[in-house]
Amino acid sequence: MAKDYFFLALKNVRKRGVRSWLTMLGVFIGIAAVVSLISLGQGLESAITGQFSALSTDSLTIQGSDTGFSPPGSTSIRKMSKDDLKIIEETPGVKITIPRLLRVAKVEFNSILNFDFVASMPSSQEQIDEVVNSLGIGISQGRQLTSTDSGKIVLGDDFVSNDQFDKEIRVGSRLTIQGKQFEVIGFLERASTFTLNSAILMNEEDMRNVFEIPDEEIDFIVAKVENPDEIEKVADELARRFRRNRDQKIGEEDFEVQTPIESLETVRTILNVINIVVSGIAAISLIAGGIGIANTMFTSVLERRKEIGVMKAIGAQNKDILYIFVIEAALLGLVGGVIGAGIGLSLALATSSVANSALGNEILTVSVSFPLLLGSILFSLLIGVFSGIVPALQASKLNPVDALRG
Repeated sequence: MAKDYFFLALKNVRKRGVRSWLTMLGVFIGIAAVVSLISLGQGLESAITGQFSALSTDSLTIQGSDTGFSPPGSTSIRKMSKDDLKIIEETPGVKITIPRLLRVAKVEFNSILNFDFVASMPSSQEQIDEVVNSLGIGISQGRQLTSTDSGKIVLGDDFVSNDQFDKEIRVGSRLTIQGKQFEVIGFLERASTFTLNSAILMNEEDMRNVFEIPDEEIDFIVAKVENPDEIEKVADELARRFRRNRDQKIGEEDFEVQTPIESLETVRTILNVINIVVSGIAAISLIAGGIGIANTMFTSVLERRKEIGVMKAIGAQNKDILYIFVIEAALLGLVGGVIGAGIGLSLALATSSVANSALGNEILTVSVSFPLLLGSILFSLLIGVFSGIVPALQASKLNPVDALRG
């Protein structure tokens, strides 16, 4: 019997043709929006998590409070100083401190001008070795910078894999940075973080000279702790000492002491909020789709009064009529969900491909999430069922005599 209900309902849906497709349009849009936006959100979260994977679990980043979402220290209201560095060095639990500089520079090669991030390498060899080890920086060509190098730079892998200067850059090539020439002595191995892949590394003294940075100014400071299990305790102590030194109360700080976990959790919170907002927007389309299904089913009841009357006259019970109309509504929701999920996944994959092509890097990766697809389809099916219940009840309660009269 259930099989008969299904095929009869399917026949009625197909019979309405274009009207059925228009009814499912709202479901298409809603499910496509949900699947595409959540898939992209998951891909973005994976990409950002990959960027944070380069951070050591025993390292703190101390910088001035930022005015925007940007690399450390680049938009700080107040820069770090040598006095701040001394406070960090004297804090119990801190093993080693590494002051860093980060700037956007005019880079010229083969008569082509680009703007790229330039990061400093510390002044001592011990600090350089610490940076190399903590970030897992490997060299694919040439060699790494040493503390005695002057006028030398190391480039990220993007300078090899991307033909941004229309000419191959090799070990020994000379790039003009902020009007001064530097010799390329090495290339970094491909990393999981796009910041490293696109970075230019030079020694701190060279960087201060090129950018005319005062000796006191520091963009951000990395502090490695002696015991990773006490990183939160050290971070709290650093914040307390900075507030006392700057005569600031809690909530008035113009500095940030960040642990890798805090940084990652902040980003994840933002992404979760975005996912909730876009899901809410998509839900509006699904509600509109549900209203469309209900409207179509009410119209169908009015158009098929005689058909319902005939069915009841030959023995169909109220529950039989109810099942047929509920199944029709469920089919509209189900087909709309399947097609919408397919469209949404295709949009997400296409957007990911375009974004990666534009960035020249496989950063935003969208994977097929079967729980998401199945959940979206099931949700659209339920939307159809709930939208069809009231019209189905109306149809099932029709009096056969009244129905046959039309």
